[in-house]
Amino acid sequence: MSMLVVGLSHKSAPVATLERAAIGGDDLNKLRYDVFHAEHVAGTFIVSTCNRVEIYAEVDKFHSGVSSICELLARHSSVPPADLTPHLYVHYEDRAVQHLLAVACGLDSMVVGEGQILGQVRQAIGVAREQGTLGRELGELGGLALRTGKRAHAETGIDRAGANLVSVGIGLAAARLPASGSPSEDGLLQGSRVLVVGAGSMSGLAAATASRMGAGSLIVANRTPDNAERLAARLGGKTAALSELPDAVESADLVISCTGAAGAVITQATLASIMARRAAAGGRPLVLLDLAMPRDIEPAAAALPGVSLIDLDTIGVAVDGSAHDEDLAAVRAIVAEEFAARASAVRAASVTPTVVALRAKAAKVVDAELVRLTARLTGLDDHALGEIAQTVRRVADKLLHAPTVRIKELAAAPGGDEYAAALRVLFDLDPKAIDAVTRVDVELGTDQEVPE
Repeated sequence: MSMLVVGLSHKSAPVATLERAAIGGDDLNKLRYDVFHAEHVAGTFIVSTCNRVEIYAEVDKFHSGVSSICELLARHSSVPPADLTPHLYVHYEDRAVQHLLAVACGLDSMVVGEGQILGQVRQAIGVAREQGTLGRELGELGGLALRTGKRAHAETGIDRAGANLVSVGIGLAAARLPASGSPSEDGLLQGSRVLVVGAGSMSGLAAATASRMGAGSLIVANRTPDNAERLAARLGGKTAALSELPDAVESADLVISCTGAAGAVITQATLASIMARRAAAGGRPLVLLDLAMPRDIEPAAAALPGVSLIDLDTIGVAVDGSAHDEDLAAVRAIVAEEFAARASAVRAASVTPTVVALRAKAAKVVDAELVRLTARLTGLDDHALGEIAQTVRRVADKLLHAPTVRIKELAAAPGGDEYAAALRVLFDLDPKAIDAVTRVDVELGTDQEVPE
């Protein structure tokens, strides 16, 4: 079996396509079930978030597996293949493994280093395990991905990438609010009315940070109401439809916007009208924090009286990127290390059936010779025959010990399969015997537990 991933993400598809392809609830369960029962598929789990939909599978045929999975994804997402296919990416074998490790570490996230994706991968693997669709090899790979992700967050500062962008931005915004809260970070937004536009990973981090910093009220506005409701409910906030956005902006002290829209979500003209009404009601200033790329808020809005605009350029001056680069390098090193260890283990394991078959053949030869010897040495008692048998078996074991240990070591290196092939030729091992060992290993093997 080989590893395969078919998916689309914020890197390969526009937000509109991701929204159409988003799958959850019963539809996700049905897709998982159908992929698992597709021809040439032995196991699967699906990672489905606001920024990606990825189907991981064990397949015995590449082209058939890809074709089946693409067709099922189009069917269950109700996105025509012609609209979906141009945005799909396919990774196979080593590339599929490396991609999953990178995803679990947050290297492939819209906000590089965000920790939410690790929990989403864990949940996807856990659900697949509960529903019996995981498969042995995919279960082991899932465990490796979760371990790698945990190492990335525990051993490096990768989390700081997304957190700094948001916390520094909100800190700058709080300093521009007319009535700053407590000097401590937890009280910077004390009593402020905060509007978050968007409900993706960055917006979720921004909303959580604003809540932690003491926001007096929190409103979430998003194109997809369900996503806004989930985010707002988690933080004790409320929601607003995008059609109500001007009113929501007018009542806010701080607006944080981070959507995937191609154009401006908040225009200068809209803000001009809002600020005119605010001026008539006392002239409350408005702070805007634009975390989107491309921009959500027209830069010209910064020229409006009473408006203070903070964007990524502003934040970039306050954030030192060198530490972030070091963290990225450290995480990539962890991914490379874990991938290399897995590759070595897979190569070493591949020679095991050959070694078992060799020992089985040796045992068969020893048993046959002992039977022949027993028939000829009729004068020996059972104790003597037992000593002879034990000695012969010990000699055979000692002769095989060094070669079998060495071949496992050699097999762990690139090109190690050549040593197993040589062993099969030198000892004239029956391919059927090796296949039998492999089948028994698969049938008796158990899934690895997924680490917490």
